[in-house]
Amino acid sequence: MRSENFVAFFTICGFFIGMIFSIVKFDSAEGFLFATLTITLFFYLFIHVVLIFFLSAKEVEDRLFDKKEFETIANVQISEIKEREDRITALLKSIHEVETIEKKGVKGNGY
Repeated sequence: MRSENFVAFFTICGFFIGMIFSIVKFDSAEGFLFATLTITLFFYLFIHVVLIFFLSAKEVEDRLFDKKEFETIANVQISEIKEREDRITALLKSIHEVETIEKKGVKGNGY
């Protein structure tokens, strides 16, 4: 979502929160207007500060973390794990076959 959408959303939220607070707290029109505008301005500035920190952190993250390199390394490791699993499965099958042959051989000799 674009940052302009966040600014618009939080500004509108601040306006309505300011109106609700002003209705509950103030009787005069000047107090009502001042409180509503002050709270709306606070929300407007607050979301700008949050977006500045978020966007600067996102830029640092993009510079420090190379997604393509990570995906390449992860794919290589996954293929190595699959190869090892195949080898282990083959070893377990051969061990099972040897044990089966030994059991049949032992039973066949009369023991």
